[in-house]
Amino acid sequence: MTQTIKSAESVRAGHPDKLCDQIADAVLDKVLTLDPEGRCACEAMATEGNIYVAGEISCKETLNIVSIVKDVLRRTGYSTNRIHIHVHIHAQSQDIAGGVDHALETRTSTDQALGAGDQGTVVGFATDETSELLPLPLVLSHRICQKLDGCMKEHTIDGLRPDGKAQVSIAYQDGKPARIKSIVVSAQHTRQKDLSKFAEEIREKVLIPAFASFPFDEETEIYINPSGRFVLGGHAADTGLTGRKLMVDTYGGLALHGGGAFSGKDPTKVDRSSAYMARAIARNVVMAGLAKKCQISISYAIGKAEPVALAIDTFGTGTASDERILSAIGETFDLRPQPIIETLSLMRPIYSETSVYGHFKNSSHATWEKLDKTAILREAVRG
Repeated sequence: MTQTIKSAESVRAGHPDKLCDQIADAVLDKVLTLDPEGRCACEAMATEGNIYVAGEISCKETLNIVSIVKDVLRRTGYSTNRIHIHVHIHAQSQDIAGGVDHALETRTSTDQALGAGDQGTVVGFATDETSELLPLPLVLSHRICQKLDGCMKEHTIDGLRPDGKAQVSIAYQDGKPARIKSIVVSAQHTRQKDLSKFAEEIREKVLIPAFASFPFDEETEIYINPSGRFVLGGHAADTGLTGRKLMVDTYGGLALHGGGAFSGKDPTKVDRSSAYMARAIARNVVMAGLAKKCQISISYAIGKAEPVALAIDTFGTGTASDERILSAIGETFDLRPQPIIETLSLMRPIYSETSVYGHFKNSSHATWEKLDKTAILREAVRG
């Protein structure tokens, strides 16, 4: 028998990097609300007393970005007092817009198709070890952060403040989760909070319910605020940036990553929309019973609609060869930007809810988590 340890982390909504992701996606949602054909590549930086919003935005209506930022601050539990908000926005480059609006394949014809908004590779992943088809350490880390934020909003833990993160390490036996090895929780608190009571409340009100479906045991190492006091937090203590929590957003570092961030980018940017489709494909492969674990990689050239490369890895768990499954994927899914956007209904203001606790959760608008092509995919493999 072989044993390995796999770890993943998550961060709370008030973590400074996640705050910036939420600002960027809130701006994107407002753009798509005012102009469904708008373009957005928005970045945010938050540091002590200052929040900067910059990027390339094309929108038919005027945006009140200061108001958007203040709404996000209030929603995540921060004060808007004494915060200076700096906005530096300009329109998307005409060179980039031209390549996106008119794909390389259709530039010499009267037809129009979207080209990829950038070059690069995106990765989708799924595993049958959880009902979410995500790695268990990541699912449990997200669950801890969600419950911490819930306890803060519902005032069930006095003195709990917005910043924090969690990490879960799991011992795997022969590739299957066996036991919880360690749990790390760091949670911001008020100055007067008794730390022993705080740790006890987190254990009882956060950890025990979060691990109800896969309990920790007496030998599990549990570290709650191992650095000691955590009074000064958020962007007052640590500068936040959009796109700095790539593994939290995706697969916890337990699958490959193409390197492109998601938040603040409209769906013409394939490093977001095609990453969602790659996840949908991997989910369908696993749901169809074609593999227990699946990783999909798709590569694009800027301005070109068709991908330049498509690859699969089922890690030896496939019920058919990777080559046969890959051929069936090519028959079943259209991987050009415009069909992806249409299939997943992506030109909607749905992105604020993706910006915390991972983009691959069963939220109300996550069409990439609901797309069902399993019967078609199975038939294509048999074909």
